[in-house]
Amino acid sequence: MPTITLLSETDLRSLVTLDTETIDCVERAFRALATEAVAMPPVLRLDIPENNGEVDVKTAYLPCFDSFAIKVSPGFFDNPKLGLPSLSGMMMLLSARTGQLEALLLDNGYLTSIRTAAAGAVAARWLARSDARQVAILGAGEQARLQLQALALVRPINHATVWAPRPEQAVRFALEMSGRLGIEIDTSADIDRAVAGADIVVTTTPSREPLLHARHLRPGMHVTAMGSDAEHKNEIAPDAIAAATRYVCDRLAQVRVLGELHHAIGAGAIAADAVMPELGQVIAGQVEGRRSDDDVTICDLTGTGAQDTAIAQLAFGRAARSGRGTRFES
Repeated sequence: MPTITLLSETDLRSLVTLDTETIDCVERAFRALATEAVAMPPVLRLDIPENNGEVDVKTAYLPCFDSFAIKVSPGFFDNPKLGLPSLSGMMMLLSARTGQLEALLLDNGYLTSIRTAAAGAVAARWLARSDARQVAILGAGEQARLQLQALALVRPINHATVWAPRPEQAVRFALEMSGRLGIEIDTSADIDRAVAGADIVVTTTPSREPLLHARHLRPGMHVTAMGSDAEHKNEIAPDAIAAATRYVCDRLAQVRVLGELHHAIGAGAIAADAVMPELGQVIAGQVEGRRSDDDVTICDLTGTGAQDTAIAQLAFGRAARSGRGTRFES
């Protein structure tokens, strides 16, 4: 009978942190999307509107990994009223050779948060100016914190400004993250002022209306958009997508349906059949990313099953080496 490893959130938090190896692992997944025969079906999405809930199922097989993950990711956004977290979920890791279940990763969304932050770091590593030091973060939740932490691993960040729909959230963010990272962090009640001096802007909200417009872009700026992972979400205005020197995405077929590009196409700012470069192609050297220090780059990240397989494989490998987790035969 196969031996299955059960990994709790506590196990996974001890095994996988936001570090350079994790960023490199996620970068490898992006590269694989451009260079290998990756099998990655469209996202399966289930909406439960009566309870302000949604469930996404993502998966991908990458030939460079021995296993593949299937992730179930619920988001029920009224849960805080019940004293429960909004996000939960789990990953199943199966052998790519036999299909046998190898591990259940009961991460409650933790690994998704880490791989999403790592993806933001990969985008900045390849598209932001090497001397980028000032960051504007739109949003003040968990992912906003992780994005800033990840950026500090790949760029010499020394100052950040945070904007949030609720000013008290921005204040808490600034106090916590300035102490954690040892950098100056300001708050702004106005997006225009928040992004005015930024070299990098990261959007991390569930907004349904654009936050960043063409008027906010300036030479040399890089924007990473994280929040538009469903058809109704939109953080970047179509005019900003059209005005950017270089638009890059994680998966073109996906952003045409879910991402910021979806809204730009719908508004007529971008042609429906426009071929846009993917981040993996930039990493693999197949297409150019940033061409000059004056370029304005936007990276549209909707999250892929390839990233989930990569982070699950990393966690399973570390668990095997350290002896973490509970093993049982099914």
